[in-house]
Amino acid sequence: MRPRTNPGASLPTSPASPGSSPGAAVPAALPAPAGTAPAVRRSRTAPWVFAGPAAALFLVFFAYPLAASFVQSLQTTDGGVTRWAGAEQYTRMLDDPSFLRSLANVALILVVQVPVMIGLALALAYVLNQSWLRWRATLRTAYFLPAVTTLVAYAVVFRVLLKTDGGAVNQILGTQVDWLNDPFWARVALIASITWRWAGYNAIILLAGLQAVGREQYEAAAIDGAGALTTFLRVILPQLRPVVLFCSITSTIGTLQLFDEPLVLTGGGPADATLTPILYLYQVGFRQFDFGYAAAIAWVVVALVGGLSYLQFRYLGRERP
Repeated sequence: MRPRTNPGASLPTSPASPGSSPGAAVPAALPAPAGTAPAVRRSRTAPWVFAGPAAALFLVFFAYPLAASFVQSLQTTDGGVTRWAGAEQYTRMLDDPSFLRSLANVALILVVQVPVMIGLALALAYVLNQSWLRWRATLRTAYFLPAVTTLVAYAVVFRVLLKTDGGAVNQILGTQVDWLNDPFWARVALIASITWRWAGYNAIILLAGLQAVGREQYEAAAIDGAGALTTFLRVILPQLRPVVLFCSITSTIGTLQLFDEPLVLTGGGPADATLTPILYLYQVGFRQFDFGYAAAIAWVVVALVGGLSYLQFRYLGRERP
């Protein structure tokens, strides 16, 4: 049963404000409902309660190790005693032939392997986007499968295939190429293995970009008399610039972080022909136990990744007039 209300009852009023009509009454402000302030406090603290565990994990497992590694790169250990070294570890790299060789090796891979892989991925994506191609879904899956293969597993498979005696590649080609023990062919084997694994991955990403291009643009180019090659170079490729830039940057980062493939295939040899900065970092840190120098190498790699990514954004990401 509802409580009765007094029809004549009115809201509490306050005296009329200056300038109001005589006799006018202004309703007084209603009191805040009970419990409003605690509710507001709860609404303000709730986001921190939910974000707190993630923030704590970030600080403990990312921010602190990152800062500690930078501090460690400025220190050195002599006879079990750690002392402050400043930039000594960084200047040491300038006179380290193994480190300089590792930089030259990744530079060669960046110049040769990355453009070849992205070009091959573009060709694969273009073919996989054609309506006349049968079994398109199956082929797309097949080309993407190498990317989900574990790094060590596929490197071991390539090591078996490229054996000098009894290797499947030499048997098929009818040659006796020393793929893993000759400096030149070891680089070729490393580049080929990386391209096999990542070309399909980049092709699927580029395929997504191709499918975002409207069919009417192909039709407009055909009406203007453009051939397939002209349409691809003048109409399609400019619209794929952001996707190509993404593939280029991720491939550059992956190349600078190469570790599993050279370790399993050649161990960095022969004669440091396939040594990479991350593999050298591993050797310095976990074989020579020179963690200060290893930390300095890691920060140089971080600087290279940031610098090369910026240059690619700066010169490949901008629109040309």
